[in-house]
Amino acid sequence: MKFEVIGGQTIAEIIASKHDEVIEHIGQAYLAFLHGNAHNPDSYFLRFDKKPDARIIALPAHIDDEVKLSGIKWISSFPSNLQRAIPRASAVLILNDYETGYPYACLESSIISAARTSASAVLAAYHLNDKNKVIDSLGIVGTGLIARYILNFFVGNGWQINHINLFDLNEEYIESFKKRILADYPQFTDSDVSTKSSTSELINGSGMVVFATTAGEPHVTDIACFSHNPIVLHISLRDLAPEIILESHNVVDDVDHCLKAQTSLHLTEQRQGNRDFVYSSLAEILDGKPVPERNQPIIFSPFGMGILDLAVGNFVYQTATESGDTLEAPNFFHDMTRV
Repeated sequence: MKFEVIGGQTIAEIIASKHDEVIEHIGQAYLAFLHGNAHNPDSYFLRFDKKPDARIIALPAHIDDEVKLSGIKWISSFPSNLQRAIPRASAVLILNDYETGYPYACLESSIISAARTSASAVLAAYHLNDKNKVIDSLGIVGTGLIARYILNFFVGNGWQINHINLFDLNEEYIESFKKRILADYPQFTDSDVSTKSSTSELINGSGMVVFATTAGEPHVTDIACFSHNPIVLHISLRDLAPEIILESHNVVDDVDHCLKAQTSLHLTEQRQGNRDFVYSSLAEILDGKPVPERNQPIIFSPFGMGILDLAVGNFVYQTATESGDTLEAPNFFHDMTRV
């Protein structure tokens, strides 16, 4: 029985060349869950008394579709890593054999996690924008790794973005992000990428807004900034005050997952005592439910589902296996005798 490891470089190369396929697998996983062919238990949080902003999260999942997949992602979030000039998140994904339960692969999963988050965001943007891949002005709040991956997926999926607005509390991050955009994407010139002085200024000037911050509580409270009814990809989940949530059409990945852990939607539920402010899940829209009207902002808030990691992880595993890019750990299972 083999146990294989796939490292970050191999995964990054596969993801970078197959954006469309990754998005397709994300959509299929959402629909499997909607139709009862996937199991996505609650995430489990390991927290630290002396590091209240840090956590390690376990995301178990199973997809019981044409291909049966089981596994778990173990992902840490240590915001203080940013002061060490390393990414906030690190992760591994374990894939288990459905027949025996034995793990057969371990994949570096910070890239898979970023990819599935970004693919989910771009999939949502496509459907919430009436399947139109044109953005006049894209605003990005928080210029870290997740924002970089989301932009990669937009470009890799063939979107036309006419202008990009950037804001981050750290000006050095903004400048580094802008330099990377100009270096990686020749279609953008210096005048196509603007730095904004505040979140409010960015929102006012953007038809689609991405929040990819490390905020632990709402910091955007002015509903007037959203009077032009933008599409908001609320990836970091805790940026928007309940007042904004209540005046918007809210789409989630899964309502039970999204309304917990002090997310903006969870705070809104605590205040309202109900979940009536949630319009639908993204899966329901993929399955034919009408897209919300553009008479209010449309906010997509994805908590992040383990089934998405499974779907992308299995795709990466199959691709790496076909190309011979896995590393086998010899004799990983030492004693395989029953008696």
